[in-house]
Amino acid sequence: MRLWGIETAAALSAAAVYVSVKCRFVQLRRFREAIVTSLSRMRVKGGGQGTSALESVCTALAGTIGTGNIAGVAVALSMGGPGAVFWMWVSALLGMGLKYAEISLAVKYRESRGGEYVGGPMYTIKNGLPHGFLPLAYLFALCGAVASFGIGNMMQMGSILTLTGSGPVPPVVIGAAMAALVFISCRGGAAGRGRTASLIVPVMAALYVAACLGVIGVNLTRLPTAVLAIFKGAFGREAILGGTAGTALSWGLRRGIFSNEAGLGSSPIAHASAAAESPSKQGLMGIFEVFADTIILCTLTALAVLCSDVEIRFGTPAGAELVSAALSSVYGKAVSGAFLAVSMALFAFSSIVGWSLYGERCVEFLAGDVSIPIYRAAFAAVTFLSSLVPFSAIIQLSDAAAFFMMVPNLVALCVLAGKGKVE
Repeated sequence: MRLWGIETAAALSAAAVYVSVKCRFVQLRRFREAIVTSLSRMRVKGGGQGTSALESVCTALAGTIGTGNIAGVAVALSMGGPGAVFWMWVSALLGMGLKYAEISLAVKYRESRGGEYVGGPMYTIKNGLPHGFLPLAYLFALCGAVASFGIGNMMQMGSILTLTGSGPVPPVVIGAAMAALVFISCRGGAAGRGRTASLIVPVMAALYVAACLGVIGVNLTRLPTAVLAIFKGAFGREAILGGTAGTALSWGLRRGIFSNEAGLGSSPIAHASAAAESPSKQGLMGIFEVFADTIILCTLTALAVLCSDVEIRFGTPAGAELVSAALSSVYGKAVSGAFLAVSMALFAFSSIVGWSLYGERCVEFLAGDVSIPIYRAAFAAVTFLSSLVPFSAIIQLSDAAAFFMMVPNLVALCVLAGKGKVE
């Protein structure tokens, strides 16, 4: 079985259904409350111990909103067809339940250390499950630390360098600048990363949404056809049985799950740092997080491509160039190319910032406070080295680590949800 194949998507979906049933489909019952509460709480500044709601959700979104919202959607469209978008929506609906549960539990079972809150699946397992489950906490932390260097750092740097490789700025300069920014952000702890994310995430998301809406607006007459293609592609014979390229079902579920990271256990680490009294209210922000990432950003990317007059060669993997072509049809090649390069650079940098916190918390759980300066220096060094050396083997290792950090998180979610511990 491939670690990140359709089998994994199916297992994640099954766990999401189970947790959703145990939480009485909180993502539907309290959806409106989740959106209203999240938007209102993000206007409140943090005080005392813990980061503000805006800083915590932006840090979490920084980790989840990445190049997958652009290139990942293009892959899903080209390999799974328009119907993949529908199954991305399904994965988002299920993912909202998982995110609510894992964030609520992270806040419920977190600890206070050094004047700030620390939490995540490792603390949920340690404080919420019997002692016999403790090895799973260490497995999660070890795999989370490894994954932060790969999918959270090197893979994102690779996306930046791919876009800027033919530009006038040498990769080594880009790597040095990124490493310096990452190190400065890391030194601020959870609050510093939160401030960085709260400056970048809302701006980059708003600009990208506006650009996609512009493409859709210019091609508004094609919107009904695009929406119809999504539903027809989701339920047609090819969508279920598929062919050599895969199916709408498999690609939609996989790209949706991997975009919002529901069930992976990463973003609860950021939410656990929030100055939140109620685990349930903080959990509602997880519903908003998945909604913003998959329902808004991924959907707009897909609709911008489908509404434009861009040729999609189904069965042939496409990447950011497909989205670039869609934007170019309205804004011109030069403007769209520059805009997409900046967007993907900001998306990638925000992911690096978010994952630096995840990895730091995991290393801290394993080795204590003394490990934090060492991790920060190593993380910044890897950011720089990524501009010089290909790390394909290490990225494959980090992919495996991400898979194995998901396993203990899902065990904790299913056990605690089954016992009614999720608020």
